Amino acid sequence: MLLQNEDSALVLGCERRIINAWPALSTLIVGDWALRFANGYSGRANSATPLVYGAELDAATLDLIEELYRADGLAPSIRLTPLVAEATRAAVLERGYRVKDKSFGLIAPLAGLAVSEEPELQIEARPSLEWIAGAAALQSGIKTHVGNLAAIVERVRLPAAFATWLVEGEAVAFGMSVAERGMAEIGLICVHPDHRGHGYGRKIVQGLMGWSGVMGCGSAYLQVEQGNAVAINLYRSLGFRQLYAYETRLLDP
Repeated sequence: MLLQNEDSALVLGCERRIINAWPALSTLIVGDWALRFANGYSGRANSATPLVYGAELDAATLDLIEELYRADGLAPSIRLTPLVAEATRAAVLERGYRVKDKSFGLIAPLAGLAVSEEPELQIEARPSLEWIAGAAALQSGIKTHVGNLAAIVERVRLPAAFATWLVEGEAVAFGMSVAERGMAEIGLICVHPDHRGHGYGRKIVQGLMGWSGVMGCGSAYLQVEQGNAVAINLYRSLGFRQLYAYETRLLDP
């Protein structure tokens, strides 16, 4: 899909900011790519991400990427975003990289958005131990690992908000946002299964959007799995639109 010039700049802005909004434990810059490593916790933090339009990988660089990820005990992973050159996309597919997941990048304007003053919404500038443990507990698989989540969120160096929604003093929903140069990423939105269907996820996202506006951001962006219809409908109702689509692909042993 060809993007308009304005949207092209937004895609590039989102993809570059994501590196800082969700930091890996270590990052290598190889040509026009960022190779990120975080003990396998999350796809974004453990994959190769292009940083410019037309980003290319020749055979030798692909070999190097695969060697580096395998040396770290990880399956080689590459994010095929709109920034990737078509020849590189074809080369990755030819090597047998399979789809791990497909996601949309969404974006929404923040102008005129009201700031939430609801007492149930708690926002902290740094992730507390309670926030980390609560958010990790609502994940699945390797993402329940508290230490690995802590290692990522504690590396955020930009203005950030770690949000919790309380019901009678109990933390039942979580989310976070990171502001950088006029744009804010919103992510890790999760609600306890026993408290779903009450709009708490919406409250968290609205609260983070309001915080982002106060931080001087003109837009908020996020990434969501293409098959997550419930979340996509929620975000659309809050003014988000699809900006781009991408795949994360893995090379099995």
